Amino acid sequence: MTETPSGAPSQARLLTSLLLLWLAGNALRLTILAVPPVIPLIHDELNLSATQIGILTGLPSMLFAFAAVPGSLLIARLGVRTALVVGLSLTAIGGALRGALPDVVWLYAMTIAMGAGVAIMQVTMPPAVRTWLPDRIGFATAVYTNGLLIGEILAVALMLPLVLPFVHGSWQWGFVVWSVPVAIIAIVILLAAPRVALSTAIARRRWWPDWNSHLIWRLGIMLGTINATYFATNAFLPDYLRSNGQSEWIGPALTALNAGQIPASLILLAVAGRLERKAWPYEVCGVLCLLATLGIVFGTGAWIVAAAALQGFAAAAILILALALPPLLSPPDDVHRVTAAMFTISYSCAVIVPVISGLLWDLSGIAALAFLPIALCGILLVILAPAINHVRAIGS
Repeated sequence: MTETPSGAPSQARLLTSLLLLWLAGNALRLTILAVPPVIPLIHDELNLSATQIGILTGLPSMLFAFAAVPGSLLIARLGVRTALVVGLSLTAIGGALRGALPDVVWLYAMTIAMGAGVAIMQVTMPPAVRTWLPDRIGFATAVYTNGLLIGEILAVALMLPLVLPFVHGSWQWGFVVWSVPVAIIAIVILLAAPRVALSTAIARRRWWPDWNSHLIWRLGIMLGTINATYFATNAFLPDYLRSNGQSEWIGPALTALNAGQIPASLILLAVAGRLERKAWPYEVCGVLCLLATLGIVFGTGAWIVAAAALQGFAAAAILILALALPPLLSPPDDVHRVTAAMFTISYSCAVIVPVISGLLWDLSGIAALAFLPIALCGILLVILAPAINHVRAIGS
């Protein structure tokens, strides 16, 4: 890939980099969001409790937290391109093998492998933006975030009506189908991604995050409430609707939860720069999350679909505001460290919520109580929002 005489990326490099970022963004969620539509099938076939379902859906978030810092090390030692390919490959292999054995322990193990791959990819994306398109960080971040959202929608919307009939109702083979495009994306990035030589300085660059950064902790905790809300809602919405005799609304509600993120993405493209340093967007989104959770619990039919769409909208708004900050606020060699720390904190917050939701359901026998921790996340977001104060730069 060439550059113009002025040093700016050529048109071919620009378009190729944007396409690769968008494809990688898709791969971040394809294998994960293929699970919620078939949770009732997995529940019945493996005879899982609500707590076990909570563990299953919480495992990726756990790996997003635990594998983020090792992902930073991988980037520091191998570079952005190789680390991204490693993450994609691990995601594809683990995702495809989840249903290879009819055993919950095996399902958990392969989910862990898949989650580790996605964690590596997530940490790699902001450094990829900074390395491939340093003059277009905001736009490039919006592009790969759009890919992430499209990947979520495709997996949720197509699993039941298209993929399951194609594989004769087998959720195991359904997981394989969604892993194939991830493997293809890995090959494409391996062949076409910009190649940046690993100098001695880069090979020895730091990878351990600066845990003393106030900004990292603020971003991590705020993002953690949103991650917990999003993943726990995806986890318990299908079984909750089935328990209330509204199984026909599972597909539309899950689709709305993820499609509701697209309007937020489009709005934030235009106004994100004016919202980054303000607390009120977080407060508003916290209130919207709380209202959406109440709508899911107390609504019926189309009202549940509308509430799920509102939940997705609020979650996406905070996600987009936060993802552009590491490459914008960090020196080039520190983007991976800042991103790893932010994800470690945020997904640590998210891990416990699905498990607590499942325990509340199991212990009480009341399905609606699974959404109590989700509602509390919205309240916590409102409480913490005034404390958010984006400093000028990390380490300044």
